[in-house]
Amino acid sequence: MSHTTALHGSAKEDILESLYNQFTIDDQRLFKITQTFLSEISDGLSSYGRPMAMIPTFVKGVPDGSETGTFLALDLGGTNLRVCEVTLLGDKTFSLRQQKYKVSEALKTGEVTTLFDYLADSVDAFLTDTPSQGHGSHVSHADEDSPYVSLALTFSFPVEQSALDSGVLLTWTKGFSAKNAVGKDVVKLLQDAFDRKHIHVKCVALVNDTVGALLSRAYTSGGCILGAIFGTGTNGAYVEEVSKITKLSQNPTVAAGGEMIVNTEWGGFNNSRSALPTTPYDNKLDRESINPRFQAFEKFISGMYLGEIARSVILSLIDAAPKPLLFGGRSSALLNKQWGLDTAVLSEIEEAWECLGRFSPPAQGSPEAQKEEKLRRIQGVLAHRLELSPPDISLADADIVRQVCNLIASRAARMSATAVAAILVHTERARLWDRGEQSSAGLKDEGKRIGVGVDGSLVEFYPNFQTKLRASLRALVGPEVESRVDIGMAKDGSGVGAALCALVAQRQSQANHTNGAYGYDYEDIKVTPPTEVAYISSLSR
Repeated sequence: MSHTTALHGSAKEDILESLYNQFTIDDQRLFKITQTFLSEISDGLSSYGRPMAMIPTFVKGVPDGSETGTFLALDLGGTNLRVCEVTLLGDKTFSLRQQKYKVSEALKTGEVTTLFDYLADSVDAFLTDTPSQGHGSHVSHADEDSPYVSLALTFSFPVEQSALDSGVLLTWTKGFSAKNAVGKDVVKLLQDAFDRKHIHVKCVALVNDTVGALLSRAYTSGGCILGAIFGTGTNGAYVEEVSKITKLSQNPTVAAGGEMIVNTEWGGFNNSRSALPTTPYDNKLDRESINPRFQAFEKFISGMYLGEIARSVILSLIDAAPKPLLFGGRSSALLNKQWGLDTAVLSEIEEAWECLGRFSPPAQGSPEAQKEEKLRRIQGVLAHRLELSPPDISLADADIVRQVCNLIASRAARMSATAVAAILVHTERARLWDRGEQSSAGLKDEGKRIGVGVDGSLVEFYPNFQTKLRASLRALVGPEVESRVDIGMAKDGSGVGAALCALVAQRQSQANHTNGAYGYDYEDIKVTPPTEVAYISSLSR
């Protein structure tokens, strides 16, 4: 496998300075990216088939924490799938039982019916092996007259949703490429699998994990306008005025007005790369990925890709000529393998430098002695996690790798802020500060808390990721607005959010049965815990 060649320079400092210049984004570049974001948001709201799809979810409004009920959720979005039973307690809290099941590479890339049969089998195993009072011990193979158990599917891939319980897969991401899936209704694929196996479970709602993060944060905090994932992949969902979703002009939902959650699919932002700060290492990663020219933004900022970018940079320094700049020109089988460097290793290197996690502060001593101790810890991480020979790793090598990891992760955090800023500006809760200090007068929710729910390994665990994101957000929208942005972890968004959507679907079905299609005024529903719900989806047929 060929590797990106390090830029030629007469000294190590020249090459390191070149890397610094390639991966460092100044504020003006951030403004340009954010402005392009705003343009693509408008395009996606007005037309179908855009890279940033701006998908209507048909979920109207957000919960307030008073909702109750027990529901199943199936969460597919990465290496594992998860089946969970969520009990909403009505006081902004919930309880959870769950089981994870491994999704093999063969399932990710094989026939889609095989994948969905495995999903159905996993639900069956959960119901059989971990029965609850709510669902009983024999629900999965009940007789024909038994009631179905309601289940919501959290499906963390781009889907064009046409109803709360219907959505067509647009494309696979995150290493999935199951055959004969694109263009199919994923709810029908799952329901067909349940029916083939005579499992009495009905999929009543389709939820994106980002929508789930928004709903979960709203449930536990009392309000939220944006849910964002910064983990293996990245995406955002926010509360939009229905009147602005102009591509829904022929849908009855438009007449009802109000607000609806929109799933942005911002991982596909700027696939043309006209605004993104592309380096040769980004081009190499894209070219060798399973989806070249797609999910451009995601490939710059998500956990699936940061380790691979770092691996390419490190190999370019190992292969530098006429003299190698890392590890005496020696590599390892793991480092030579595509995807051999996990982003978790970058995080561990940063933890060693920042004295976080399992790394305690160095013993008292001079600054140089403390720096040397931290670099020795990084030496140990590199030897252990990259299977390099310890004698080949100098302290200078450890310092260079640390700097490379910091550059790549800092770029990701700063670019992540552009997505958050774009949603705040689009929803009229902020103005861009590219022309200097501006007043926040006249903005929506002026002076009020702006709730943002986040989930994902980067934003939760990567050292200083959220701090750098917030600093960049402050540069983009100003300190007054940024200070009111309440960024909080969404507690199990893919499970709790799905449960909330299952509750919506149940209420909607009951209303349809009682009143007939379009016979219920959802905007006038009042909360009467525990038998009513504080938000409800519009009818979508």
